[in-house]
Amino acid sequence: MAHRRHALLCLFFFHLCFDICDGHFAVPLKIYLGKFNFSRDVDLKPLQQTPGVGGKLLSLASDPAGIVNFLDMVNNLEGDSGRGYYIEMSIGTPAQKLNILVDTGSSNFAVASTPHPFITHYFNTSLSTTFRPTGRTVAVRYTQGNWEGGLGIDRVSIPKGPNQTIVINIAAITASEGFYLPGVNWQGILGMAYPLLARPDSSVEPFFNSVVRQTGIPDIFSLQMCGAGVSAGGGADPPGGSLIMGGAEPTLYRGVMWYTPIKEEWYYQVEVLKLEVGEQGLNLDCSEYNMDKAIVDSGTTLLRLPANVFNAVVDAITRTSMIQDFSSGFWEGTKLACWMKGETPWRFFPKISIYLRASNTSESFRITILPQLYIQPITDVDSTLDCFRFGVSSSANGLVIGATVMEGFYVVFDRAQKRVGFAVSSCAVSGGAALSEIAGPFSASDVGTDCAGGSLNEPLLWVISYAMMALCATILLTLLLLLVMPCRRCHRSGEITDQSSLVRHRIK
Repeated sequence: MAHRRHALLCLFFFHLCFDICDGHFAVPLKIYLGKFNFSRDVDLKPLQQTPGVGGKLLSLASDPAGIVNFLDMVNNLEGDSGRGYYIEMSIGTPAQKLNILVDTGSSNFAVASTPHPFITHYFNTSLSTTFRPTGRTVAVRYTQGNWEGGLGIDRVSIPKGPNQTIVINIAAITASEGFYLPGVNWQGILGMAYPLLARPDSSVEPFFNSVVRQTGIPDIFSLQMCGAGVSAGGGADPPGGSLIMGGAEPTLYRGVMWYTPIKEEWYYQVEVLKLEVGEQGLNLDCSEYNMDKAIVDSGTTLLRLPANVFNAVVDAITRTSMIQDFSSGFWEGTKLACWMKGETPWRFFPKISIYLRASNTSESFRITILPQLYIQPITDVDSTLDCFRFGVSSSANGLVIGATVMEGFYVVFDRAQKRVGFAVSSCAVSGGAALSEIAGPFSASDVGTDCAGGSLNEPLLWVISYAMMALCATILLTLLLLLVMPCRRCHRSGEITDQSSLVRHRIK
């Protein structure tokens, strides 16, 4: 009887420990086919996301040291939300020019170093006399796509950037899956987030940290993304916007710059207080919007919302729009909605507003996007129809303010004062009318004092997971010593692999 009790106890702890060890915090991407209504069945794989109180106006046209002139950086980006926004960079000696995707949701600077069917050229490390490999390998996994390669150091300059050559860490990509996409015109990724997200660890200094340290410019950069209303399936890339390093360029926005505090310095994590659809609230607790984080990320195509929030938004749009019978595939991103040529659908849809906590934490401000930003045109589908996709999606990894929203605003990443600024973008205009709005202040007394307080960030989850595994190992070792024979019958295989969400490098 005692043996039986011991065996049952052993089995219980084995199940407990392996259930903990096998637990995943991320959900693989799944496509659910909706019923066909009047939406068209269209393959959207090429359009998936590619590998975030009013303050003082930033009115500098250049930094005092003369390293940067903001006007020289205007229009230094190309691309759009469907293919990403990229900047031309010169890498190595002699210089090799590549287009690099600007991503505020990661921290590694990585470039293709071998040929790939979807890219036209790559960085040949053997041709650079200044490239120095460090002997370390690195691998980064996204929700869609991944890459791996070797770390090195080399000289980099930006033709329309700071007037100086910088020595930075470079990941030379040697293998990838789902990272490059057909039709994109970039060959690498420029992670602009904090060292905590750098891989393989935070000792790899991110690009912008190196720029600030070596040039002495202010620890601020700003983004204007001008693809609003541009088809995600179009041909040649138009001038896409501006990446201003060292401050903000006043000609790129209108009105007052509103700031929200950065909650945690890993991603650009902010605090969302509520959402409105057509001026109607969703009646959700503010913690729902920040589960498990809310970030500003230029490398994510869409506005991504936690599942409960996404469902509430879709329900609210359905109730307030003039169209009731919409195919579920349209909301899920697997189908397009099409109208006859020349018939604009935006009048059928409401505005979407996001309330962010202001610098004065007892107040909030509101950023609003018009339907032209989230009901997005897709070309090359049918000569007699205009087709559109839904620029909002469900997320298992928190709320992401991606390009769908960012295209309406000039966004300032003021790392020096730990805040993110929003102002109406000067290029978010269609037919002379603004596609975005900003307003405030509003009282935040009706929401919690810390809506993001219940969220756990990934590094903390790693610590907790390893601690729980250590506890499990101790318990199992004790049981094995006490009950060697019975517990042999309790054995069950279970191991954490590199695919475990506990060690995934980045979730979008």
